[in-house]
Amino acid sequence: MVKFRLISLLALGLLSTACSSVFDKHVEYSVVEPDTYPVLRAVGYAPLKAQPGDSETERMLMAIKASKIEAYRELAEQVYGQKLGSNLTVKGAVTQNDVLRGQVQGMIRGAKVVKSYAVGDVYTTELELDMKRVFDLYITEIKPRKVKRVTYY
Repeated sequence: MVKFRLISLLALGLLSTACSSVFDKHVEYSVVEPDTYPVLRAVGYAPLKAQPGDSETERMLMAIKASKIEAYRELAEQVYGQKLGSNLTVKGAVTQNDVLRGQVQGMIRGAKVVKSYAVGDVYTTELELDMKRVFDLYITEIKPRKVKRVTYY
């Protein structure tokens, strides 16, 4: 009986280690790079007269900042998409309240200002985002990889 238990424990131990790898391995990775890189463009607008400020110069500076932020928002929308939310209240088969919300969230790195100028009462900023530059920034930070070769010892 003791001999049977000893043999069954040994057999169980061998079976549990049979699925494990006996060999150590070394995995080499290579960087995955896309074939083409698009260049995204976005334009932001801000009305000069609607900006807060005591002088025309202050309002222009605020419009410059606002138009740049609007252009970045448009780039983020192109890269990440826009999240939409909606609420509708109906009472007695009549719509009481209909609300639609849009939200854009993301981080844009590597964009450059192409032009920034006033047209009439509106300040305009044009941005450009070269996805090759974004890829280069991403590679230096994240280092995505694919398996190139596996060597077993």
